[in-house]
Amino acid sequence: MTLAPGTHQLGPDNATLKVKTYREGVAAKIGHDLVIEVTRWEARIDSRGGSSRVELSADSRSLEVRTGERGVKPLTDKDRGEIRKNIDEKVLHGQPITFRSTQVREVGGGLEVEGDLTMGGSTQPVTASFDLGADGHVTGTIPLTQSEWGIKPYRGLMGALKVRDEVEIVLDARLPTS
Repeated sequence: MTLAPGTHQLGPDNATLKVKTYREGVAAKIGHDLVIEVTRWEARIDSRGGSSRVELSADSRSLEVRTGERGVKPLTDKDRGEIRKNIDEKVLHGQPITFRSTQVREVGGGLEVEGDLTMGGSTQPVTASFDLGADGHVTGTIPLTQSEWGIKPYRGLMGALKVRDEVEIVLDARLPTS
């Protein structure tokens, strides 16, 4: 499948953007691997004349913990609130997240996107691969290392419980087919 020409808008109404975090450390058993959904974001894909461009902006204060997996006990609403507060105050500091592509290529039935990702006040280059189905279904997982953006992974219980430096960004969307 090829990307249909035109401008395609994505956001929470027609796609999901999630962050997956994983725990480590001596006290990892009491923590949770988290699935966090970005609830306020928008992306725009412009595809014209064999050239494409991707732009994304996300409100870092809109991250909502959806699930906590593999913990000793289930996550409570209080836990979710504390996690959200820690993300806002200690991890992303409420700063916006943006992505601007520098190159978009259709490769082997999918898309390879290169560009600059800004989060935590720092900008770094990123390359991401996405599967592009015949029905316009676009999926991809982008591994990111937080410290490359100057983000110190969260630590609790005096450092015994840590969020692993590597997180995953997961996109699931549908685009019009050509």
